[in-house]
Amino acid sequence: MPQPPAPVRYNFALMVYYLLVGLYLLICLLLLLVVLMQQGRGGDMASAFGGGGSSQTAFGARAGATVLTRATTVLGALFMLGAIILGVYGQRGPGSVLSGVKGPSAPAPVQTPKK
Repeated sequence: MPQPPAPVRYNFALMVYYLLVGLYLLICLLLLLVVLMQQGRGGDMASAFGGGGSSQTAFGARAGATVLTRATTVLGALFMLGAIILGVYGQRGPGSVLSGVKGPSAPAPVQTPKK
């Protein structure tokens, strides 16, 4: 009689990591789309440095927060938080990059000629 197949073991930590990476990629794409959909704050280089005779500031006149502005703020915060979380979660143990590298060997003793 054939034996039943062994139960499948899942690596939970690896699954969570790939789930976080997928979510992070979705946040990156959404942030890219939201930033590209926003209207420019107008102005050429002359108006940014006080030329052009407009009363706008260097970054444009202050307007009310739109849905796109709020979405940019939220997605930007999630982007930074996700980068920190993935950086910490993706660390491989407590060692450093050079933990497996041996240091330089001791120099060979210098022999002085006998007189």
